[in-house]
Amino acid sequence: MRLAIFAATGGVGRHLVDQALEAGHEVRAVVRRPQALHRELPVVTVDLSDPDPEMLVRAISGVDVVCSCLGPRGRSEIGVLSPGTRVIIDAMNKAGAQRIVAVSGASVSTVPRPGRPNPPGREPGDVAMMEDALRSSDLDWTAVRAPLLTKGPLPGNYRMAEGHNVPRGFRLSRADTAHFMLSTLDNPDTVKRALAVAY
Repeated sequence: MRLAIFAATGGVGRHLVDQALEAGHEVRAVVRRPQALHRELPVVTVDLSDPDPEMLVRAISGVDVVCSCLGPRGRSEIGVLSPGTRVIIDAMNKAGAQRIVAVSGASVSTVPRPGRPNPPGREPGDVAMMEDALRSSDLDWTAVRAPLLTKGPLPGNYRMAEGHNVPRGFRLSRADTAHFMLSTLDNPDTVKRALAVAY
């Protein structure tokens, strides 16, 4: 399959690039800093905070699946997920692309309730708005709700849940996050679903 991987230089993105290439997929990296790429492959330079619309559509045109590994690198970048995803959705509509698999967060289910009356913080709120953007689109989307991401290996023994977080599932390696994303690419059972994954 032909993949466009956004944030291909990030923690999950690097693993996704490596595993996708090993699986025989064609990969196009969509990044802010092409010099940070660890592999030689087709690249499109796009800053989603101030994107060139034509360049963004070109980045997506002709691919089978868009993989979004967007996420804040630090506290100063909290809030980038939902606006960046909306930009990607708009470009996908213009390019005629239909399938997107996006990294989300386990914290998205942290909503006000009697036992926890305070609303979600800034980061969970951004994640929730990102998923809302996916749900309101006409795309074939999958949201991968990952917990705390680690630098661990690729054991592949993670668990999955829908509608709630994985019970006592507090961690997942970036390698396994990428592994699960790849497993959803052409799996119709994962379309229009938010799936939590953890050990």
